Amino acid sequence: MVKTEAVALVALGAGACWAAGGSQPSFAVGQGRAALAQRHVQPQGAVSASEASASSSPATSAVASVAVLAAVTAGAGRRRAAKKTQRGAFSTAKSDEIFNEAKGLMPGGVSSPVRAFKSVGGNPVVFDRVKGAYAWDVDGNKYIDYVGTWGPAIIGHADDTVLEALNKQMQKGTSFGAPCALENELAKMVIDAVPSVEMVRFCNSGTEACMGMIRLVRAYTKRDRVIKFEGCYHGHADAFLVQAGSGVATLGLPDSPGVPKGATAGTLCATYNDLASVEELLKENEVAAIILEPVVGNSGFIAPTKEFLQGLRDLSTKHGCLLVFDEVMTGFRISYGGAQEYFGVTPDITTMGKVIGGGLPVGAYGGRKDIMEMVAPAGPMYQAGTLSGNPLAMTAGIETLKRLKQPGSYEHLEKVTSRLIDGILEAGKAAGHDVCGGHISGMFGLFFCKGPVTAFHEATASDTKKFGRWHRMMLERGVYLAPSQYEAGFTGLCHTEEDVDYTLKMAKEVFALL
Repeated sequence: MVKTEAVALVALGAGACWAAGGSQPSFAVGQGRAALAQRHVQPQGAVSASEASASSSPATSAVASVAVLAAVTAGAGRRRAAKKTQRGAFSTAKSDEIFNEAKGLMPGGVSSPVRAFKSVGGNPVVFDRVKGAYAWDVDGNKYIDYVGTWGPAIIGHADDTVLEALNKQMQKGTSFGAPCALENELAKMVIDAVPSVEMVRFCNSGTEACMGMIRLVRAYTKRDRVIKFEGCYHGHADAFLVQAGSGVATLGLPDSPGVPKGATAGTLCATYNDLASVEELLKENEVAAIILEPVVGNSGFIAPTKEFLQGLRDLSTKHGCLLVFDEVMTGFRISYGGAQEYFGVTPDITTMGKVIGGGLPVGAYGGRKDIMEMVAPAGPMYQAGTLSGNPLAMTAGIETLKRLKQPGSYEHLEKVTSRLIDGILEAGKAAGHDVCGGHISGMFGLFFCKGPVTAFHEATASDTKKFGRWHRMMLERGVYLAPSQYEAGFTGLCHTEEDVDYTLKMAKEVFALL
């Protein structure tokens, strides 16, 4: 669609006022494929309807009105053609060029595997900038973002308050390698919020947090074996890269080349939401800790039952092992105090990351004081990090938690997310697809199978090829979802009812075409 027609359609209220590069998109009732095509092909810097109106005099307005109607009539054929070739109008030429170059510079062209879109097909889009609930790629395409940098952007991308605080801190320095008062401030906020945490150690990622945690539980209990659950992810440390055998709890085998059998010999696998599988392992082994995602986000979204979590608490106490909640994903997301506050089950140790860094690299592990005092220099269990507790991550985390603590934050997340996933599931089923899913607060997931999905082996029944087509078609319509059937999605405080309206409209359209 040419620029003249774009102005005409917006002026007549026949399309969406969501031009590439706009900071506050809005959605009009009746938005259709023509308007969507206009959004993707409008060149950056094109004149918007409001700009055209502002620069028009009364004398030229009458002429313009005639020209507008003429443009609409003359462009009808082109708009019909745009409807037929909508996907072709979605251009990612610059993204493709950058990604193709990246493949010769970095393994797979990315710095983390899932970003390569291997699970959904096609090349990834290369981001240029983000703000609020939205992302723009290097081709100028705009997306409603339901990935949120994989969870941290819960108050919105590039939040003005966070940026202002970071700018002030940068004038003082970006890294000290020495104690910093900001560490105390964030530590007190974490301890006040998370029921299990009496002391905390900051590090630089969720993987680092889990590496420190597993060493700590072994040091404290003087036992080597740990229980994890099939489909739960705890970072890329050797001991955690383990898969269970055919859904049956067994001794772990390495799940990646380069991981020696010795590194995983002490890792036992159980089935999520299955207490019997855990109890069987505890009867036969001396176990240092039971470690799990209290809500699974790395096999898609899989919720626990309250009875399962409480049962793990009881079994841990009975058998003298520690209970660890990996809340890197759920911490400060499904409630201010994490999953342990939401479900009312308190572990002995908690790992954290993502949200507590406000978009900067961060990790943390914390727990009972008697356990945490094993960590050096208070105790003999060694763990360290050059950039741990750096002032920028601490600053961003403090400002993010301040915002989340404001009244209504989690009510907003619940309202937006429930409407989003319920609407998607309703649209999918109405179109005849087998879909299931769910949400808790600002975390959600969708599986292309009948369900319900209560454990990883049930998630593998999903139609991943159909998910790949769904993902691409939603991407072409300006909705950015996690590029894997086995990853959860996230909403944030900046997502609006209008964002959900648009997403559900596109979901209905895509389901009808799948």
